[in-house]
Amino acid sequence: MAFAQSHIMAARRHQHSRLIIEVDEYSSNPTQAFTFYNINQGRFQPPHVQMVDPVPHDAPKPPGYTRFVCISDTHSRTDPIQMPYGDVLIHAGDFTELGLPSEVKKFNEWLGNLPYEYKIVIAGNHELTFDQEFMADLIKQDFYYFPSVSKLKPESYENVQSLLTNCIYLQDSEVTVRGFRIYGSPWQPWFYGWGFNLPRGQALLEKWNLIPDGIDILITHGPPLGFLDWVPKKMQRVGCVELLNTVQRRIQPRLHVFGHIHEGYGVMADGTTTYVNASVCTVNYQPLNPPIVIDLPTPRNT
Repeated sequence: MAFAQSHIMAARRHQHSRLIIEVDEYSSNPTQAFTFYNINQGRFQPPHVQMVDPVPHDAPKPPGYTRFVCISDTHSRTDPIQMPYGDVLIHAGDFTELGLPSEVKKFNEWLGNLPYEYKIVIAGNHELTFDQEFMADLIKQDFYYFPSVSKLKPESYENVQSLLTNCIYLQDSEVTVRGFRIYGSPWQPWFYGWGFNLPRGQALLEKWNLIPDGIDILITHGPPLGFLDWVPKKMQRVGCVELLNTVQRRIQPRLHVFGHIHEGYGVMADGTTTYVNASVCTVNYQPLNPPIVIDLPTPRNT
């Protein structure tokens, strides 16, 4: 895949040979960025990218493979979901409406009844109580945008992550399971003042710079630019340009799982990475989208 140095990013290698991603010139306007790169380079068109059919739930798993079951944006609506067979569950955030401890406990109970060998979860913008800085600012406000959350006593949510006893919770951190290095991060571009929101550009890039090289599976709550990030109602692309450049130029994981944009549910690939928008809920918050199954060859040293 060809990239124009002057238009896609300024990238250089420092003395330890790690590729440095810099803020994209179109960072603040993802729709413009998408249009520019598509017209000038066909960056988001075949053969560079393509839509992919997920693995059917009843398909046998190939020998020597690990089956990942990907979901996101369940928003406390897990009861109707038909969960397929798999080895590893990935939830890419927004498992609650507001991150209330009662919601987290209910979600954790649901996880406890699932048979997967590993269950890996990150937070999303709806997990307000997981964002400690957000909560600190919220309780200082004279008006309460989230009344049910702002009335919580700090002791009820200070260790809210500890309520997730039936999964591996990742927040700017990684874990290795079945030989796969998996990294999870909840951040996304500013979105109406919810949790884990950051301005586009340098602030988000600093979070993506925390992702180590060599990651096999990346879990973020929001999408990268151009991959399952289209919002039809607003006629806008909303993915993060810096996340795209980090994924394609530096990390190059085998699998990138996200959600956040309910309208973007589906699977795409660019020849190196498979991108999964696993949003279970539709734009109307109906849990109608089935879990997405992805099979990957298990690393030989496992």
